[in-house]
Amino acid sequence: MIEPSLSLGKTRLHGKTALVTGASGGIGTAIVERFRAEGARVLTCDITGEPDFLVDVADEAQVCGLFNQLSDLDILVNNAGIQIQTPSHELSMADFDRVVNINLRGTVLCCREALKLFLRSGRGGVIVNNSSCAQTIPKPEFLSYAISKGALDNLCKTLALEYAGRGIRVNNVGPGAVLTPMNAAWKDDPQLRASVETHIPLGRAATADEMAAVFAFLASPEAAYITGQTLYACGGVTLYADFRENWSS
Repeated sequence: MIEPSLSLGKTRLHGKTALVTGASGGIGTAIVERFRAEGARVLTCDITGEPDFLVDVADEAQVCGLFNQLSDLDILVNNAGIQIQTPSHELSMADFDRVVNINLRGTVLCCREALKLFLRSGRGGVIVNNSSCAQTIPKPEFLSYAISKGALDNLCKTLALEYAGRGIRVNNVGPGAVLTPMNAAWKDDPQLRASVETHIPLGRAATADEMAAVFAFLASPEAAYITGQTLYACGGVTLYADFRENWSS
């Protein structure tokens, strides 16, 4: 649940309708709670749990069917995503396709359909994509994930530029290490977690609530002059923490 100290009593999203994909766990659930705490009407989409819409975002027919049911939309949060770890020389195309289809194809499909709604309403709208610090930093053994997130950088910039004149903003959030079920392999193991956190300048992994606060900001009028950007909420990981000490000159 959202702590009162985080919501600050704000209703920045009052009167807005938002759709959140991948809403049934981790960062997605935190985004839903945060947006509702800030006054938004939130519709949820996932392939598991009990969302408002059971939809596979990689399936074009299902995505189109979902958006055809929406009469109004102000905010789209593309949060659905997966990752599969394997040495790159052993990567199967089935696993590659699965990751790219959800992380990239699904985001493109949802953006396309949301843009239609935004343009039809004449009020503009906001898209916030859940990317990753892997958008910039190579991630060995996660090739398909890294490729999919790298592509979100150009997707964000291209859509932001194309639709800026029609009142539509598009931005990414780039999380680092977050304490979510996706990271269960290390978050619940003290030794592995300590190893991960040594690479984070702030010295700790983030909570899902901390990520949700960034999404809420970018979706809100407070970010009205921000578009085409990736806001890295990564504890400083993109500063290349392993180079904190002078190593060359």
